[in-house]
Amino acid sequence: MFTGLEHTAIASPNPGKLAQWYVDHLEFVINYTYDGNYFVKASNGTMLEIIPSEGDRAPQKIKDPGIRHLAIWVNDFDAAHARLKQLGVQLLTEPVNNRGNRLVFFSDGDGNIVHLIHREKPLP
Repeated sequence: MFTGLEHTAIASPNPGKLAQWYVDHLEFVINYTYDGNYFVKASNGTMLEIIPSEGDRAPQKIKDPGIRHLAIWVNDFDAAHARLKQLGVQLLTEPVNNRGNRLVFFSDGDGNIVHLIHREKPLP
């Protein structure tokens, strides 16, 4: 009956600008819009819904309670990392190798925490 996550929502003061950031930096496409909301889709079919925010943004730290990051799977970690650096994306950590996985944390256009990940062996 339950088949998985269809999308995750991010509230943004400028949803169109943030949606375009995902297009320009992470190769997503804007696949649906309505009433100021934007759905962006990755090549593997996963989606983010970017909605208009209300109020001020709370500070963001990697281990604050709640949802902490979006993990973007890449098949070529070095090329993806180099592309983020070339585009001037704010990197929050240096790349690390952890149990055969390569990852680096960075901020999206609104300061949300995202990370690239390449797994040597997919999770079961």
